[in-house]
Amino acid sequence: MLVVDLNCANLSYDVHSLLQAFYAGRQVSVLTPETGQKKREASAEPSIYVTVLDTATQIVMKGSALRESASKEECLPETAGQELAFVWKYTACERSQSDWKNDFKAFLYRTFSQVIGVQLPWGNLIGIRPTKIAMAMLGEGKGDEEILDFLKDAHFLSKEKAQLCLDISKREKQILSGIHYKEGYSLYIGIPFCPTTCLYCSFTSYPIRTYEKQVDTYLDCMMKEMAFTSQAMQGKILDSVYIGGGTPTTLSAEQLDRLISGLKSYFDLSTALEFTVEAGRADSITREKLEVLCRHGVTRISVNPQTMKEETLHLIGRRHTVEQVREAFALAREVGFTNINMDLILGLPNETADDVKETIRQVESLGPDSLTVHSLAVKRASKLGAWIEQNDISMLKNTDETMEIARRGALDMGMKPYYLYRQKNMAGNFENVGYAKEGCFGIYNILIMEEVQDIIALGAGSITKKVSRQVSEDGSESVLIERCENVKEVAQYMDRIDEMIERKRRLL
Repeated sequence: MLVVDLNCANLSYDVHSLLQAFYAGRQVSVLTPETGQKKREASAEPSIYVTVLDTATQIVMKGSALRESASKEECLPETAGQELAFVWKYTACERSQSDWKNDFKAFLYRTFSQVIGVQLPWGNLIGIRPTKIAMAMLGEGKGDEEILDFLKDAHFLSKEKAQLCLDISKREKQILSGIHYKEGYSLYIGIPFCPTTCLYCSFTSYPIRTYEKQVDTYLDCMMKEMAFTSQAMQGKILDSVYIGGGTPTTLSAEQLDRLISGLKSYFDLSTALEFTVEAGRADSITREKLEVLCRHGVTRISVNPQTMKEETLHLIGRRHTVEQVREAFALAREVGFTNINMDLILGLPNETADDVKETIRQVESLGPDSLTVHSLAVKRASKLGAWIEQNDISMLKNTDETMEIARRGALDMGMKPYYLYRQKNMAGNFENVGYAKEGCFGIYNILIMEEVQDIIALGAGSITKKVSRQVSEDGSESVLIERCENVKEVAQYMDRIDEMIERKRRLL
């Protein structure tokens, strides 16, 4: 474990996130005065000290913090076992708090980049929405070169990531040109059931066999939540609908029909630019279910293998075969779906570049309309962290090579990158990118990332976001995002459905 002693609690997230990116193979713990003596005594001796004062910030590194650089000839090998100190001096009142924080993160990044000898592809950006910066600058009328220079100079992005960020931002702006930002909203419906729980999954998901007798009661509660929401959003335009989970197609054909019939009875879907259902797992897809979705006007579905390597599917807990994926995809085409997405995860256990090449080859042979490429993120709520520890694996890592294989495969299929987001603890400090053919872009995917429109979420574990715009006296506009959450556990959601509705009432 790498232990950091930080005297300023409100910077702990920034320090932890950035150092975890640099020291990807090690656990990072940040101690602050608010941490408490018990936790401090239980931790190893700090090897990094970050001290923030009124006029200067100092970073001192020693011992294990320098171990990463000791094996690199070009990176200060003589400092191993010694101590390094870096100081950044400033006038406390000369910058705004946000500007000062950005400068602090730049100082932190420059320091560790120098010592470790590594430049992170995303520089000092630690948030999950890096395109927000480029989107804001485009809205201000900034030109391409100015945006690229800012991303590279102020945030240390690589040339490739800066260009990707700009390209996607421009495409998002074009795709969202028909969205009703202020007078519209999107709807998310969460079905928290799956055939089994995958090793890497951190979403609200429960094995369907355990809850199959409760599904109809769960749908009853969702109908109640729909009834309230349709009244609360009366007069607003519904731009997109997304049924996710979990795996919505773990419901029976009859239950899917009931769910969507109820949805259409409460909401006017005629204005929706997109109606997506995550079919997801091949072992949950049948002709009857696909026909229900098609008959109800679902315009976009996903058939998500994550990998086309049989051994990996078994290892990560997906109880279906590669052949079942191929059969499910062919069935969806046969039923009539013309916009099918496939999800892949790079950095899965024991997967090599050759495995990724083979997965891309098989995906190309199917010909999906969009492809979402995820870089594996090790989430606390997933079983993957425990699996890594039990199997004595230091950390799963993705590579530039596999990301390039997937990117090239998507381009060869006629797709363009259209949305992007990042997560904590991603393998290789990379990103998740959505690629799609023209006209097949996932509108909801962009909206949930860019947070420019109300997203009303129904079901266990879902989070509603209300977006408000406020104009100050000088004419500048600020955005306020408020949230309310539904409880995650299915039984709690059903028992407390009136409370969930009341939470929405207070927010909306």
